[in-house]
Amino acid sequence: MSEDPGLARRKFHSHALVEVALILALGVYLLVARQQVVGENLAFTVIGAGLMALVSYWTLNTLRDGLEVLALRVRRARH
Repeated sequence: MSEDPGLARRKFHSHALVEVALILALGVYLLVARQQVVGENLAFTVIGAGLMALVSYWTLNTLRDGLEVLALRVRRARH
């Protein structure tokens, strides 16, 4: 855990912005995928699966960063 609350906060904000961009990309993919049959176009299906995995991974990282920011705030409030 970083001891600098400013660094942790900036890291969280940048990860949150990437998170929003990834979710928007996934939304666009799902809109395009409405007309596709699953597995019909293997490359399209693999891209979708990879995008969903990336969004899941990034969401967990962003949540971890948010918890780090909260922990630093609690630690600072106690001292």
